[in-house]
Amino acid sequence: MTLDPKIKVDNKKVDTKEFQLPETVFIRDIENRVFQSIVLQCLAQTQGISLVEGNFIDHLLGRSAEGVKGISAEQDDKSQSVHIKVEVNILYGISIPEKAEEIQIKLAEEITKLTGLHVACIHVIFKNVISVEEANKLIQQNLPQGAPHTRSHLDEEYADEF
Repeated sequence: MTLDPKIKVDNKKVDTKEFQLPETVFIRDIENRVFQSIVLQCLAQTQGISLVEGNFIDHLLGRSAEGVKGISAEQDDKSQSVHIKVEVNILYGISIPEKAEEIQIKLAEEITKLTGLHVACIHVIFKNVISVEEANKLIQQNLPQGAPHTRSHLDEEYADEF
């Protein structure tokens, strides 16, 4: 196709609005496993708690399944926020309100820092109270075969003396 030489185009009068391209849309999806891993890493640094049904120890020993029971995340794409629900067991003698606040602050900071999402809600559900003896049994059962038994930080944290 050739231009007709009789038609004059005035370059100064061309409307550039017609040529503007639409804005680029950037999309980022974060799977629930990412949130579960972040929560697990935070809980691993928190003394005196464990996930329900021993999944926490399984995860630490590399025996984790597809998902982790007791940790769920719901994302709201419109507000770029996330709601986290965590179910944990707590060691007898530890203040539940203080431990809940510690978990919530730690999770909110890490999730925001690593994902860029606003943490709208962190719901911590305490499912069970574990005695020191039960905690030591769980640790012993989940140690690899032949691993030396060391005194747990649980023993040091709680004593029967008043």
